[in-house]
Amino acid sequence: MRRIRYGMVGGGQGAFIGEVHRMAARLDDCYELVCGAFSGNPERSRQSGVALGLDETRCYRDFDTMFSREAALPEDERMECVVIVTPNNSHYAIAMLALENGFHILSDKPATATLDECLSLAETLADTDLLYGLTHTYTGYPMIREARERVAAGQLGTVRKIIVEYTQGWLSQREEDRDNPQAAWRTDPARAGSSCCMGDIGVHAFNLAEFVTGLSVTRLNAELNSIVPGRKLDDDGTVLMHFDNGARGTLLSSQICVGDENNLRLRVYGDQASLDWQQMEPNTLWLKTNNSPAQMIRTGTGSVGPGAAANTRVPAGHPEGYIEAFANLYRTFAEEIRAASTGAIIDKTIPGIQDALRGMAFIEAAVRSSSEGNVWVEFPEF
Repeated sequence: MRRIRYGMVGGGQGAFIGEVHRMAARLDDCYELVCGAFSGNPERSRQSGVALGLDETRCYRDFDTMFSREAALPEDERMECVVIVTPNNSHYAIAMLALENGFHILSDKPATATLDECLSLAETLADTDLLYGLTHTYTGYPMIREARERVAAGQLGTVRKIIVEYTQGWLSQREEDRDNPQAAWRTDPARAGSSCCMGDIGVHAFNLAEFVTGLSVTRLNAELNSIVPGRKLDDDGTVLMHFDNGARGTLLSSQICVGDENNLRLRVYGDQASLDWQQMEPNTLWLKTNNSPAQMIRTGTGSVGPGAAANTRVPAGHPEGYIEAFANLYRTFAEEIRAASTGAIIDKTIPGIQDALRGMAFIEAAVRSSSEGNVWVEFPEF
C-alpha cells in the first residue's frame, strides 16, 4: 500500500518525543515524512529537516508557512496529515490551521491547553471530513487490547473497583533549572497549561482506565501537590473517581517518586475476577479469582483474542514494548486515512476527539477540585 505523506510540527533536534513518533511511523512503512516546521527557530528547523533527509525547500520556518505552501502543492505531492509534537500551549493553533487547510491531524496529548480550546477544535472538526487522532500510546499494547476485550465479554463480572497509577522519578529535583528543556516546558504554566503531572502522565492513566473498562468517570475528587519547592505546577497527585456504573476508582500520578521510571499499572476488579497489567512487564496480563490459581496471559499465545492478536508483531517470548504500541496507533491511523479516501469505514480503535475532550475535562476537573479544597467535581458530558 502507498505511504501516507506527513509533516511534523515540533520534534526537531534535541526533542525526545519527535523521534519516537518518527520511529513509530517508520515501523510498518506506512508513512513518508515529506516536510516539517521542526522548531520555533527557523535555522534549527532547517537543520533538523536536512538531517532527516528532507529537501531544504520543505523545511519550513513556521507552521503557518508550512500549511500554506503545502496546501498549494499538487494533491499527489502535498502532505496528507500533520503530526503535532510541540508543547501544549501551541496544539490548538496548529490543529485549527491544519483543519483550515484540509489536513488530517495526529497529535500528542493533551489535545489542547484548555477544555474550551478542545471544544472549539471538536466543533470545527465536526464540520469537516478530516480525521483526528490522539497518541495515547498505551492503548496500543496487545495486552491492553486483551484486557479491554475480556472486560467487555463479562469475564470480570460487574466492574466495581479500578486502581490506576503512573509514577516517575525524573522530576524529583528541579530539573527545570538544569538546562533540561523537557522539564522546563512541562513545569511552565505558560507552555504546559494548568497542570504538569496530571496533564503529562495522569491523563494517560485516566484514559487507560476508561479505555479498558468501557466506563466513564462521572465525578472526581483530587489532591494535587507541588512537592519540589518553588515549582509552580503539580508534580504529584491523587484522584478519587466515580464511574457511570457505580464503580469506584483511585488514580495515583507522581513525578517525584525517586527510582521509578515509567511505572504505569492498571488493576480492574469485578465481582467475579480481576485483571492486573504493568507497563514494566507489558507482555503479561494477570487474570485472578478468589478460588483458583492466577492465570498469566502472554502476548503472542493462542489464548488471546482478536484485538491483542492484531496488535502483536512477533512470536511469543519476543519482547514488544513502547515503540511497537506507538506504531500500532500510527498503523491504524494510516488505515483510517486510506479508508476515508475511498469512503470505506473501518473499526476505529485509535483515540480521537472524544478522548481528547474527556482528557482535557479530567485535567481541568482535577485542578479545580484540588484548588477548591479537594471538593467533588461533576464531570461534564459531551
